[in-house]
Amino acid sequence: MRETADLSAVRPYGDHLNDGLVQVTFTLPVPYGLAARHAALELARTMRLTEPEVVHYQRLCDGYTYFVVIGQCRQSVDFATLREGAFDIQYLTEPEIDRLIEEQIGRRVVVIGASTGTDTHSVGIDAMLNLKGLDGRHGLEAYHGFEVHNLGSQVPNARLVEQAIAVNADAILVSQTVTQQNLHLHNLTELVEIAEAEGIRDRTLLICGGPRVSHELAKELGFDAGFSKGTYPDHVGTYIAKEMVARRAIASTTATAG
Repeated sequence: MRETADLSAVRPYGDHLNDGLVQVTFTLPVPYGLAARHAALELARTMRLTEPEVVHYQRLCDGYTYFVVIGQCRQSVDFATLREGAFDIQYLTEPEIDRLIEEQIGRRVVVIGASTGTDTHSVGIDAMLNLKGLDGRHGLEAYHGFEVHNLGSQVPNARLVEQAIAVNADAILVSQTVTQQNLHLHNLTELVEIAEAEGIRDRTLLICGGPRVSHELAKELGFDAGFSKGTYPDHVGTYIAKEMVARRAIASTTATAG
């Protein structure tokens, strides 16, 4: 029988539960040899790994050596506490999302997106919105329940909001890949400010994504949700559909009570 993990003290899993076994890889600017191996082991110990072992090391070029090290991590995290209030929803499939929208919303959900500011990278926003999607999963353009407007890259925030108003968008998606000097923070903050100034913030979902975006950061900046690496179109679609259904239920309850 498989053991049950203690979610208040979660440790890495290698061969068996709670063994703490981890693998780390790194390069040291030292010449290949036994001294380099000893340096890697000493570094692993300073990382608080117990019983470290160099399972592979090789010369990369003069003065540089690459290592693969395994060891035991005895630290743990309280997952039960961390999960409270986290961005954790049950994702739906494409047909399930379409069905939810049809049955609970009764019309197509209008989504508009872009990479804003000077950001020229459109791969992320295209993966979420365009028909081809990502890794065989369709973008929202392929869903029956969504009406999609992809403005592409290098779109000023003011134009994105202007177009969102023009199409009466239910959700605005903004992708940020360029993060030098925290440029993404400026762009994201500006978008929220413009949406508030134009009076659409309360009725429009604001969603951002990018390699250095997290849900926590997004909420801190004033967005409704944030997505990072490992996100697929159905993840974004699930969030939009479920959040709209939830908000409609709250509005209906409030109206009835009033």
